[in-house]
Amino acid sequence: MPFSKFLKRAALLAILLAVALAALAYRWAHQPVRLAASPIDVAIQPRSALPAVLTQLQAGGVTFNHTLFTAMTRLLRLDTSIKSGNYEFQTGTTPYQLLLKLARGDVNQSVVTVIEGWTFARMRAEIDQNPDLKHDTLGLSEAALLARIGAAESKAEGLFFPDTYLFARGTSDVDIYTRAYRVGRLRLAEAWRERAADLPYRTPYEALIAASLIEKETGRGDERGRVSAVFANRLRVGMPLQTDPSVVYGLTTPLDKRLRRRDLTTDTPYNTYTRPGLPPTPIALPGMAALEAAVHPVKTDALYFVARGDGSSEFSNSLDAHNRAVNRYQRGQ
Repeated sequence: MPFSKFLKRAALLAILLAVALAALAYRWAHQPVRLAASPIDVAIQPRSALPAVLTQLQAGGVTFNHTLFTAMTRLLRLDTSIKSGNYEFQTGTTPYQLLLKLARGDVNQSVVTVIEGWTFARMRAEIDQNPDLKHDTLGLSEAALLARIGAAESKAEGLFFPDTYLFARGTSDVDIYTRAYRVGRLRLAEAWRERAADLPYRTPYEALIAASLIEKETGRGDERGRVSAVFANRLRVGMPLQTDPSVVYGLTTPLDKRLRRRDLTTDTPYNTYTRPGLPPTPIALPGMAALEAAVHPVKTDALYFVARGDGSSEFSNSLDAHNRAVNRYQRGQ
């Protein structure tokens, strides 16, 4: 057989073999992997190289050919793209799908939601009972928790921004607190930077305190700016704020019914009937709308407001007008 003819046949055989191998590789890449359970969760640790990723998948109950998977990963140039996190795999997942999921960082995400107006204690209870978090702050004092996230403040109330936070299962609760704290600082800085020129607040923290009072006083978007104005007007003329939510916050025992007269006259650091000025700390976690209202009160001379009983408030410029509103809406006179 002429040598040239032999070379042609050898080349043809090589091509056929390559095609056959490619077909087998394609078939393997699209055949389901074996799972110890379905669905199954596997954690890929940060900074894991490909061999460590394969070991973690195997230990987690995902079985497939590591040699072929390594070849496919390197052929597709995804060996440095695999991301850490908690992944969920279900029956039918193929090696190719598994690789794409790892490269996209398509982690199994959980959520924790912090609501505007919650206290820090309520936020902490929500985080403590979340089953998908690793509870590294459980049992820590408030001061120790703040130190753990690098906060300089001594009191936690109001510092954490209410929002919905996504995380991979097994994430430390320290991460949630750190993120909420950093977002809170950023939002407060943004609001303070754009504040009105004539505010009675000397520091961003005082504006944060005022925002927490506004958050607790009304949930109506059309009233936040007016409530803010009443507080600002009172501070300017030296009137006590006389805001009930602050009084409630300062009570040593939970409020079982409505505030009583003795609650309003019993002095505490948070009793804004017995003490002038702002309370010493925020009384809740204010959202962005309350922060914006605190630094942008509407223009009004109102010094009083009273609940109408339908979720709205009646605002008054004078004590006489306020007393009439109280008689009408609170006493039915």
